[in-house]
Amino acid sequence: MRKQLLLAYYGDDFTGSTDALEFLSRAGAKTALFIEPPTADHLAAYPELDAIGVAGLTRAMPPKTMQTTLQKAFAELRDLGPRHVHYKVCSTFDSSPTVGSIGRAIEVGKSVFNTAFVPLLVAAPALGRYCAFGNLFARMGIGSQGSIFRLDRHPSMRQHPVTPADESDLRLHLARQTTKQIGLLDILSIEKPSAAIRATLAAQVQNGAEVMLIDALYDEQLLAIGETLDYYAADQPLFSVGSSGVEMALGKFWAQQGALAPVTAWPTPSVVDPLLVISGSCSPVTAGQVAWAKENGFAEVVLNAQELARRPEKALDLCDYKQAAIDYMEQGQSVVVHTNGGTARAEENLSSQKLGTALGLIARAVAQHTKVQRVVVAGGDTSSYAARAMGIEAVEMIAPLCPGAPLCRASAPGSPLHGVEVNFKGGQVGEPNYFGALRTGKLSETPTPS
Repeated sequence: MRKQLLLAYYGDDFTGSTDALEFLSRAGAKTALFIEPPTADHLAAYPELDAIGVAGLTRAMPPKTMQTTLQKAFAELRDLGPRHVHYKVCSTFDSSPTVGSIGRAIEVGKSVFNTAFVPLLVAAPALGRYCAFGNLFARMGIGSQGSIFRLDRHPSMRQHPVTPADESDLRLHLARQTTKQIGLLDILSIEKPSAAIRATLAAQVQNGAEVMLIDALYDEQLLAIGETLDYYAADQPLFSVGSSGVEMALGKFWAQQGALAPVTAWPTPSVVDPLLVISGSCSPVTAGQVAWAKENGFAEVVLNAQELARRPEKALDLCDYKQAAIDYMEQGQSVVVHTNGGTARAEENLSSQKLGTALGLIARAVAQHTKVQRVVVAGGDTSSYAARAMGIEAVEMIAPLCPGAPLCRASAPGSPLHGVEVNFKGGQVGEPNYFGALRTGKLSETPTPS
């Protein structure tokens, strides 16, 4: 008989979904990340799982499409009987009233799970994401020592080509996407004893709050937050929304209770050369990584954004790009396939779906004709489409490499990428030499969150 799942999450893109996978795995929860919600019969083949994830596409969807997609997905996850269901969003809260609406996701989840309120935890201190008095601050780059900016002044996020950040107060940002009343457990409240935290929360809910945003600045504060979240899951599945801070918080609490044993030792990944990188990211962080790669022996294949935007998806002519990447790989040269970042995509109005699909098809062709062992997929908006084009059905974590972007093994039956190591990274993730570290298999030097 399958044991009860501690948590089932639905990620709004693939890179964010592997982020949650990492922190659950670090906490000691055996976790698998699927492309589609698994059925109970499907899960019978995974009797030891403590948690599951689903890598969705909703970050790039309009609200109406999101609603249809999430009503079905949330109901399917609810029917698996987990203790918690989490809608996982980017830790920079990428969303707008017209694309990737987190407000719409909250409305759907609240309806499906019939909860009095929806906890919203976006802070993830281990990733350089901090929330104070409702305002979100983000480090420039994850797994780096970049400066910390208020979200609306963040050099990358304020210029995001799809969901530019012009408001750091998440209550105001979210109020553009939903009419639900938003409360706040502020940074002073979460320093109080657990009973006092719950009393503060209950008072706001009684006064009409339907969404409770939770502040956090320090990793240590997540334990009390995890305890609070789990308290409200005693009688029925608790539906929550937020970053992988949710997994970090619950993992800490479950470890303290003895329900999980955190993993502190991981296998050391091997050196893989050549390495294939496909990038749909518009972030200046990734642009710097591409520049480093070119200066350090990587070949590049630059996609013509105008051509991709102009052609229907079914008529994409990728033969030259595929062959160029194959030729470099056969010569033993690592290669990065990209579009020259945000400028080209924005000017040509190239959709995340079309670009992600093109990148995934190129990766699939390279795997078909070479002995590629490891593939890096960069870019949140495009990653889910790339994964589907690659034929990936599920991934499981192998080892941490950079916080929020673990090395995984792909399950892709019928695809040449079956069994290949994959690394999905958001645009903000990593130091300039990130692709070099992936080539050498260098493990993350960031301590495992305790």
